[in-house]
Amino acid sequence: MASEKGDEPRNRGIYLLPNLLTTSSLFAGFYAIVAAMRGHYSIAAAAIFIAMVMDGLDGRVARLTNTQTAFGAQYDSLSDLVAFGIAPSLVIYAWALYSLGKIGWLVAFIYSVATALRLARFNATLDTADKRYFTGLPSPAAAGWVASTVWIGHEFGLKSLHGSAITAAIITVVAGVLMVSNIRYYSFKEFDMKGKVPFIMVLVVVLMFVIISTDPPQVLFYAFTAFVLSGPVMAFFRWRKMKRLSKRSNNN
Repeated sequence: MASEKGDEPRNRGIYLLPNLLTTSSLFAGFYAIVAAMRGHYSIAAAAIFIAMVMDGLDGRVARLTNTQTAFGAQYDSLSDLVAFGIAPSLVIYAWALYSLGKIGWLVAFIYSVATALRLARFNATLDTADKRYFTGLPSPAAAGWVASTVWIGHEFGLKSLHGSAITAAIITVVAGVLMVSNIRYYSFKEFDMKGKVPFIMVLVVVLMFVIISTDPPQVLFYAFTAFVLSGPVMAFFRWRKMKRLSKRSNNN
Protein backbone atom coordinates (compact mmCIF):
# COMPACT_ATOMS: atom_id res chain seq x y z
CA MET A 1 0.00 0.00 0.00
CA ALA A 2 1.50 3.29 -1.10
CA SER A 3 2.01 6.16 1.31
CA GLU A 4 0.20 9.51 1.05
CA LYS A 5 3.21 10.90 -0.83
CA GLY A 6 2.95 8.19 -3.44
CA ASP A 7 6.13 6.37 -2.38
CA GLU A 8 6.18 2.58 -2.43
CA PRO A 9 6.38 0.99 1.02
CA ARG A 10 9.81 -0.31 1.97
CA ASN A 11 8.51 -3.21 4.03
CA ARG A 12 6.02 -5.59 2.47
CA GLY A 13 5.75 -7.76 5.59
CA ILE A 14 2.81 -8.01 7.95
CA TYR A 15 2.43 -6.89 11.54
CA LEU A 16 2.42 -9.76 14.01
CA LEU A 17 0.28 -8.58 16.93
CA PRO A 18 -3.03 -7.63 15.21
CA ASN A 19 -2.82 -10.61 12.86
CA LEU A 20 -2.09 -12.89 15.79
CA LEU A 21 -5.30 -11.69 17.44
CA THR A 22 -7.17 -12.30 14.19
CA THR A 23 -5.74 -15.81 14.06
CA SER A 24 -6.89 -16.36 17.65
CA SER A 25 -10.42 -15.37 16.62
CA LEU A 26 -10.26 -17.77 13.67
CA PHE A 27 -8.97 -20.56 15.91
CA ALA A 28 -11.76 -20.00 18.44
CA GLY A 29 -14.38 -20.18 15.69
CA PHE A 30 -12.86 -23.36 14.31
CA TYR A 31 -12.68 -24.89 17.77
CA ALA A 32 -16.36 -24.07 18.31
CA ILE A 33 -17.18 -26.31 15.34
CA VAL A 34 -15.01 -29.12 16.71
CA ALA A 35 -16.58 -28.82 20.17
CA ALA A 36 -20.10 -28.91 18.70
CA MET A 37 -19.25 -32.07 16.72
CA ARG A 38 -18.30 -33.68 20.03
CA GLY A 39 -21.53 -32.55 21.70
CA HIS A 40 -19.86 -29.93 23.92
CA TYR A 41 -22.30 -27.16 23.10
CA SER A 42 -21.57 -24.90 26.07
CA ILE A 43 -17.87 -24.95 25.20
CA ALA A 44 -18.70 -24.29 21.55
CA ALA A 45 -20.79 -21.26 22.48
CA ALA A 46 -18.09 -19.95 24.81
CA ALA A 47 -15.52 -20.34 22.03
CA ILE A 48 -17.61 -18.09 19.76
CA PHE A 49 -17.67 -15.43 22.48
CA ILE A 50 -13.89 -15.72 22.82
CA ALA A 51 -13.69 -15.18 19.05
CA MET A 52 -15.76 -12.02 19.51
CA VAL A 53 -13.34 -10.69 22.11
CA MET A 54 -10.33 -11.41 19.90
CA ASP A 55 -12.06 -9.84 16.90
CA GLY A 56 -12.82 -6.72 18.91
CA LEU A 57 -9.22 -6.44 20.03
CA ASP A 58 -7.43 -6.91 16.71
CA GLY A 59 -8.89 -3.84 15.03
CA ARG A 60 -8.45 -1.63 18.07
CA VAL A 61 -4.88 -2.81 18.61
CA ALA A 62 -4.11 -2.13 14.94
CA ARG A 63 -5.48 1.40 15.23
CA LEU A 64 -3.78 2.11 18.55
CA THR A 65 -0.40 0.88 17.29
CA ASN A 66 -0.84 2.32 13.78
CA THR A 67 -0.38 -1.13 12.21
CA GLN A 68 -3.42 -1.16 9.93
CA THR A 69 -2.84 -2.82 6.56
CA ALA A 70 -4.95 -3.94 3.60
CA PHE A 71 -3.81 -7.49 4.29
CA GLY A 72 -5.05 -7.28 7.88
CA ALA A 73 -8.44 -5.99 6.77
CA GLN A 74 -8.91 -8.85 4.31
CA TYR A 75 -7.65 -11.44 6.78
CA ASP A 76 -10.01 -10.10 9.45
CA SER A 77 -12.98 -10.34 7.07
CA LEU A 78 -12.19 -13.95 6.15
CA SER A 79 -11.75 -14.82 9.82
CA ASP A 80 -15.12 -13.23 10.61
CA LEU A 81 -16.81 -15.39 7.99
CA VAL A 82 -15.57 -18.52 9.75
CA ALA A 83 -15.97 -17.38 13.36
CA PHE A 84 -19.29 -15.53 13.00
CA GLY A 85 -20.82 -17.19 9.95
CA ILE A 86 -19.84 -20.83 9.53
CA ALA A 87 -19.20 -21.63 13.20
CA PRO A 88 -22.52 -20.36 14.68
CA SER A 89 -24.57 -21.95 11.90
CA LEU A 90 -22.92 -25.35 12.36
CA VAL A 91 -23.06 -25.15 16.16
CA ILE A 92 -26.80 -24.42 16.23
CA TYR A 93 -27.37 -27.02 13.52
CA ALA A 94 -25.58 -29.69 15.55
CA TRP A 95 -27.50 -28.67 18.67
CA ALA A 96 -31.07 -28.45 17.39
CA LEU A 97 -31.58 -27.70 13.69
CA TYR A 98 -30.59 -31.20 12.58
CA SER A 99 -33.90 -32.50 13.95
CA LEU A 100 -35.73 -30.47 11.28
CA GLY A 101 -34.09 -32.45 8.49
CA LYS A 102 -33.58 -30.61 5.21
CA ILE A 103 -35.16 -27.44 6.56
CA GLY A 104 -32.60 -27.42 9.36
CA TRP A 105 -29.50 -27.35 7.20
CA LEU A 106 -31.13 -24.89 4.78
CA VAL A 107 -31.74 -22.53 7.70
CA ALA A 108 -28.09 -22.88 8.74
CA PHE A 109 -27.01 -22.21 5.15
CA ILE A 110 -29.18 -19.09 4.95
CA TYR A 111 -27.42 -17.73 8.02
CA SER A 112 -23.98 -18.47 6.53
CA VAL A 113 -24.84 -16.77 3.23
CA ALA A 114 -26.28 -13.76 5.07
CA THR A 115 -23.02 -13.40 7.00
CA ALA A 116 -20.98 -13.49 3.78
CA LEU A 117 -23.25 -10.89 2.17
CA ARG A 118 -23.11 -8.72 5.29
CA LEU A 119 -19.31 -8.76 5.34
CA ALA A 120 -19.08 -8.10 1.59
CA ARG A 121 -21.40 -5.09 1.86
CA PHE A 122 -19.47 -3.80 4.85
CA ASN A 123 -16.17 -4.00 2.97
CA ALA A 124 -17.66 -2.38 -0.14
CA THR A 125 -19.12 0.60 1.75
CA LEU A 126 -16.36 1.02 4.34
CA ASP A 127 -15.17 4.38 3.00
CA THR A 128 -18.63 5.96 2.60
CA ALA A 129 -20.62 4.53 5.51
CA ASP A 130 -21.55 6.53 8.60
CA LYS A 131 -19.07 5.39 11.25
CA ARG A 132 -21.60 5.90 14.04
CA TYR A 133 -23.88 3.14 12.75
CA PHE A 134 -23.76 -0.29 11.17
CA THR A 135 -26.11 -0.97 8.27
CA GLY A 136 -27.65 -4.27 9.23
CA LEU A 137 -26.98 -6.36 12.32
CA PRO A 138 -23.19 -6.78 12.78
CA SER A 139 -22.06 -10.37 12.25
CA PRO A 140 -20.41 -10.66 15.71
CA ALA A 141 -23.67 -9.60 17.37
CA ALA A 142 -25.65 -12.07 15.25
CA ALA A 143 -23.17 -14.81 16.19
CA GLY A 144 -23.46 -13.84 19.85
CA TRP A 145 -27.25 -14.09 19.70
CA VAL A 146 -27.13 -17.52 18.05
CA ALA A 147 -24.37 -18.79 20.36
CA SER A 148 -26.15 -17.58 23.50
CA THR A 149 -29.32 -19.31 22.29
CA VAL A 150 -27.41 -22.60 22.08
CA TRP A 151 -25.74 -22.00 25.43
CA ILE A 152 -28.88 -21.14 27.37
CA GLY A 153 -30.84 -23.91 25.65
CA HIS A 154 -28.20 -26.51 26.42
CA GLU A 155 -27.88 -25.40 30.03
CA PHE A 156 -31.65 -25.72 30.51
CA GLY A 157 -31.75 -29.11 28.77
CA LEU A 158 -33.96 -28.02 25.86
CA LYS A 159 -32.16 -30.08 23.23
CA SER A 160 -34.67 -32.93 23.33
CA LEU A 161 -37.67 -30.64 22.81
CA HIS A 162 -38.87 -30.21 19.23
CA GLY A 163 -40.00 -26.70 20.12
CA SER A 164 -36.41 -25.70 20.78
CA ALA A 165 -35.52 -26.59 17.17
CA ILE A 166 -38.33 -24.36 15.88
CA THR A 167 -37.19 -21.54 18.16
CA ALA A 168 -33.58 -22.04 17.05
CA ALA A 169 -34.65 -21.92 13.39
CA ILE A 170 -36.61 -18.69 13.91
CA ILE A 171 -33.71 -17.00 15.72
CA THR A 172 -31.24 -18.14 13.06
CA VAL A 173 -33.37 -16.87 10.19
CA VAL A 174 -34.16 -13.57 11.92
CA ALA A 175 -30.46 -13.02 12.63
CA GLY A 176 -29.64 -13.69 8.98
CA VAL A 177 -32.36 -11.35 7.68
CA LEU A 178 -31.32 -8.56 10.04
CA MET A 179 -27.69 -8.85 8.89
CA VAL A 180 -28.63 -8.11 5.27
CA SER A 181 -31.30 -5.55 6.15
CA ASN A 182 -30.91 -1.77 5.99
CA ILE A 183 -31.75 -1.35 9.68
CA ARG A 184 -29.13 0.72 11.46
CA TYR A 185 -27.40 -0.36 14.66
CA TYR A 186 -25.25 1.83 16.87
CA SER A 187 -21.57 0.97 16.33
CA PHE A 188 -20.04 2.29 19.61
CA LYS A 189 -17.03 3.41 17.51
CA GLU A 190 -17.20 6.86 19.03
CA PHE A 191 -15.86 5.45 22.29
CA ASP A 192 -12.34 6.88 22.59
CA MET A 193 -9.88 4.20 23.71
CA LYS A 194 -6.95 6.64 23.77
CA GLY A 195 -8.56 9.46 25.72
CA LYS A 196 -9.22 9.77 29.41
CA VAL A 197 -12.49 8.55 30.90
CA PRO A 198 -14.10 9.20 34.29
CA PHE A 199 -13.03 6.84 37.06
CA ILE A 200 -16.61 5.61 37.36
CA MET A 201 -16.24 3.96 33.95
CA VAL A 202 -13.74 1.51 35.42
CA LEU A 203 -16.30 0.50 38.03
CA VAL A 204 -18.94 0.14 35.32
CA VAL A 205 -16.70 -2.25 33.37
CA VAL A 206 -16.00 -4.27 36.52
CA LEU A 207 -19.72 -4.37 37.29
CA MET A 208 -20.43 -5.66 33.78
CA PHE A 209 -18.00 -8.55 34.28
CA VAL A 210 -19.55 -9.34 37.66
CA ILE A 211 -23.07 -9.39 36.20
CA ILE A 212 -22.02 -11.64 33.31
CA SER A 213 -20.19 -14.02 35.64
CA THR A 214 -23.32 -14.58 37.76
CA ASP A 215 -25.02 -16.50 34.94
CA PRO A 216 -23.22 -16.15 31.57
CA PRO A 217 -25.79 -17.99 29.39
CA GLN A 218 -28.80 -15.98 30.56
CA VAL A 219 -27.07 -12.60 30.86
CA LEU A 220 -25.48 -12.86 27.41
CA PHE A 221 -28.68 -14.11 25.80
CA TYR A 222 -30.76 -11.23 27.17
CA ALA A 223 -28.01 -8.68 26.40
CA PHE A 224 -27.70 -9.77 22.76
CA THR A 225 -31.47 -10.03 22.40
CA ALA A 226 -31.76 -6.43 23.61
CA PHE A 227 -29.14 -5.27 21.10
CA VAL A 228 -30.79 -7.20 18.24
CA LEU A 229 -34.13 -5.59 19.07
CA SER A 230 -32.62 -2.11 19.43
CA GLY A 231 -32.28 -1.73 15.66
CA PRO A 232 -35.92 -2.38 14.74
CA VAL A 233 -37.13 -0.36 17.74
CA MET A 234 -35.04 2.68 16.76
CA ALA A 235 -36.15 2.26 13.13
CA PHE A 236 -39.78 2.26 14.27
CA PHE A 237 -39.38 5.47 16.27
CA ARG A 238 -37.55 7.14 13.36
CA TRP A 239 -40.41 6.10 11.06
CA ARG A 240 -42.97 7.56 13.47
CA LYS A 241 -41.00 10.79 13.72
CA MET A 242 -40.74 11.13 9.94
CA LYS A 243 -44.43 10.36 9.57
CA ARG A 244 -45.29 13.01 12.16
CA LEU A 245 -43.10 15.62 10.44
CA SER A 246 -44.59 14.72 7.06
CA LYS A 247 -48.10 15.17 8.42
CA ARG A 248 -47.20 18.56 9.85
CA SER A 249 -45.70 19.73 6.57
CA ASN A 250 -48.81 18.61 4.69
CA ASN A 251 -51.06 20.46 7.10
CA ASN A 252 -49.05 23.63 6.62
